[in-house]
Amino acid sequence: MKGHIRERSPGRWAIVLDVPDPETGKRRRKWHTFHGTKRQAETECARLIAELDGGNYVEPAKTTVRDFFTTWLKHEKANVSPKTHQRYEELLLKNVAPVLGSITLNKLSASRIDACWGHLLEKGRRNGKGGLSPRTVHHCRRVMLTAMDQAVKWDLLKKNPVALTRPPKVERTKMEAYNAPQTAVMLDDLRKSRVFVPALLAAMCGLRRGEILGTEVRYKETKSGKSRTVALSSTVLEELKRHRLAQAEEQLKLGIRPDDESFVIAQIDGKPLKPVSLTHEWTRLLAKTSLPRIRFHDLRHSHATQLLAAGVHPKIASERLGHSTIGITLDLYSHVMPGMQANAAEQVDAAIKAAKKPAVE
Repeated sequence: MKGHIRERSPGRWAIVLDVPDPETGKRRRKWHTFHGTKRQAETECARLIAELDGGNYVEPAKTTVRDFFTTWLKHEKANVSPKTHQRYEELLLKNVAPVLGSITLNKLSASRIDACWGHLLEKGRRNGKGGLSPRTVHHCRRVMLTAMDQAVKWDLLKKNPVALTRPPKVERTKMEAYNAPQTAVMLDDLRKSRVFVPALLAAMCGLRRGEILGTEVRYKETKSGKSRTVALSSTVLEELKRHRLAQAEEQLKLGIRPDDESFVIAQIDGKPLKPVSLTHEWTRLLAKTSLPRIRFHDLRHSHATQLLAAGVHPKIASERLGHSTIGITLDLYSHVMPGMQANAAEQVDAAIKAAKKPAVE
């Protein structure tokens, strides 16, 4: 495949591609406008030629929103985890594309996109029964915003029309969490189940589901991109030792010899446990108890709430939870702060009173 660049004016280039006609086989010229340095224009020309050779090229004037979503998703696949990529596909191809997919990319406007958000909120469910939640529509907008930023970088759009739209208001849902007595009851009720140790690590260490299962069966970075050390209490340490011994005995009966690379939380045969399996088992077993129904992830919230309520400094809680900043911790658990402030005020008051010298008679 051939292509070259021509300078139209300082910093403005024409990228000319020889594109074969799929019907006649004759070559046609396709022109792309590019703004930047000569080296950048040459790089962009090489990228477009590679797309032509790979069969991923789409003509700017004929590219629909759905076509672009498909191209961008292929480009993004190497940059995100498989689970994240799958979520992007659902949001763009299954939610947004049915509404905007047939529109030519260069005819996409902010008003049409805003109308799309309204449609999704009203009747966006794929089964035709009602609309999507504001949070889901908000996620659709966020991913589409990123995708269209790339369209601007590829010179398919002059500006990002999604940036001019208004995201739907998302009401913050009330955070569900167990208090200390409820956590103790939960652990007692689940002690003889395979969910006990995962629940223990979530409720007493604040670990995420993926961290508990060995980073979601795959080895990858943590959510914040940083590793962290989580101190274990004596109770958790003893329970883990007991679990590891029982697990080794169980696997040896199957002819499996555990080693240092074995998963701590695993199936009977030692294979890693899938995240969805843990969630389903948690929901099933919790329904048999008298406790309030909460998500498995809410055990992590329970740990955080109990840390702050016990007077642990938010900075320490933030590090233990693996938050990238203390601000995230303070924002998520602000509902605990009023009680902490009242307690702090009383402590300061008591300290001042104790420091006062008794009056001389």
